[in-house]
Amino acid sequence: MEPTTTYEYIARRTDVLGGEPIIQGTRTPVRAIVEEWRRGTPPEEIPDGMPHLTLAQVFAALAYYSDHRDEINGRIERNRIPETKLGTRVSGEGLARQSQDEGSSS
Repeated sequence: MEPTTTYEYIARRTDVLGGEPIIQGTRTPVRAIVEEWRRGTPPEEIPDGMPHLTLAQVFAALAYYSDHRDEINGRIERNRIPETKLGTRVSGEGLARQSQDEGSSS
């Protein structure tokens, strides 16, 4: 049996983001830290934008990512907002209208 690596600050809870890896005691997914790091934010500065995290938690998330790249990259892709939706705002009424229009055209 292959030994399992544990990550001190990383947890999975089925009731939080469907079991996605998160920082223990928060609802912050590992993917959020990875995305910030990919945007060019040095790990030491990530807690400036996410003050509820410690530097140790940030490094744990990046270590987890290093060992689970395929999983985290897949989660990032699944949660990506399509470019066509970026910068758009839709009110509740607008969304309801859009839904009705789509329903009447079928």
